[in-house]
Amino acid sequence: MPSSSSSSSSVVAALEGILLKDPHPFSYFMLVAFEASGLIRFTLLLLLYPAVSLLDFVGMRDIALQLTVFVAVAGLRISEVEGVARAVLPKFYMDDVNTEAWRMFSQHAKRVVVTSTPTIMAESFVKEYLKADEVVGSELVVNRFGFATGFINKDVGSIAERVAQLFGDEKPYLGLAKSNGGTASSFLSLCKVRAHAPFTATHKHPREHPLIRLQPVIFHDGRLVKRPTPSTALILLLWIPFGIIFAIIRIIIGLIIPMWAIPCGIAILGGRVIVNGKPPPLRNHTNGGVLFVCNHRTLMDPVVLSHILKRRIPAVTYSISWVSEILSPIPTVQLTRIRHVDAEKVKRELRKGDLVICPEGTTCREPFLLRFSSLFAELTDRIIPVAINYRSMFFHPTTVRGWKAMDPLFFFMDPNPAYELTFLNPLPTESTCSASNNPHEVANYVQGILAKALGFECTNFTRKDKYRLLIGTNA
Repeated sequence: MPSSSSSSSSVVAALEGILLKDPHPFSYFMLVAFEASGLIRFTLLLLLYPAVSLLDFVGMRDIALQLTVFVAVAGLRISEVEGVARAVLPKFYMDDVNTEAWRMFSQHAKRVVVTSTPTIMAESFVKEYLKADEVVGSELVVNRFGFATGFINKDVGSIAERVAQLFGDEKPYLGLAKSNGGTASSFLSLCKVRAHAPFTATHKHPREHPLIRLQPVIFHDGRLVKRPTPSTALILLLWIPFGIIFAIIRIIIGLIIPMWAIPCGIAILGGRVIVNGKPPPLRNHTNGGVLFVCNHRTLMDPVVLSHILKRRIPAVTYSISWVSEILSPIPTVQLTRIRHVDAEKVKRELRKGDLVICPEGTTCREPFLLRFSSLFAELTDRIIPVAINYRSMFFHPTTVRGWKAMDPLFFFMDPNPAYELTFLNPLPTESTCSASNNPHEVANYVQGILAKALGFECTNFTRKDKYRLLIGTNA
């Protein structure tokens, strides 16, 4: 291998226990098991945790890792593991980043990360968010049909050998690892300077590389809200049977009781709805209805809005499952994404009465707003912005990669979902297209005032950007 010209300003850092606070990667394998396979594998891996911990305690870390890897991925399509690594793991990795170690790591021109997990699990996050040049981890054995066997490839060489190959005749300048970090810290002997937590200024290279901004994770997927550490995973598994019963009861009650009584039912069954601002009263719709423009957090946004207003307001939708369609207590208007066809549909509904639309076109879980489609601004000047936030304890109710028919079940399974709606003032005429404003300017203005009300950030990302990142498609 050719030597690195930047080795005098290079760093090799362990991922677990250094760049991440948690030295144990077990919870990330739990995520792979749950999101790529399901509850059975998730439960089996949790039952294996005492044996893994014992092997690790007696110094048999390699065997503990091999056992964990086998149970977590054996028989899975490697594309499924890649999908979880790209769409699910980055959010949980980011929440666990050690900013002190990150600052030191980011000051060097050449950055290499060593992980005790399979490279495929960490590579997407480490390269995209930590801006590493290379990732060195274990390599999974994949059969000719594209399935992971669960075994680790022993022919690629040791961690230390592979790090040495990256630098050729030179030595990396700084090594960041725990001295007792096992195989993942074996590269330390190659480094000119070795640093251990807590890190201090004396370990910094004299010529610092410009600090790279640690960018947030805006798009992520998966059902679980919290990283499934063994204790969290156990609580989750114990709750699921009760959660399913709870969800069925909530769905039945939501379908049979009158709209005006639903807010009381939500409170009795553990949910919370917080309303800020003054909801508009019911008005005569002889001249058409108003358009409620909302940011999009879950598939239930328009339903909750209808509950607060105590009337069934139709909602514009882009793609919901047939199960959600059947269970929906409000009418839905399916758009085609053919602009002139959709415009006519929305106009027709507005002539009948009020309508709800989420111009982002897809949900966003993080405190960001995606770019608003300008279609709504072209169709009416009677616009009421509504800022929506949602918090859950266990489950995300909507996913991109998951089975959408399960979305309502996961929403109602959460023990304590909380919605917060903020009704803003109707958009003044001078801020609408009827005052000769450009539709894109109106859409951006509405996006901005909603973001301000929520304390969120506006972005230029679109629905296509989200799908391209999470599943590699523009769907």
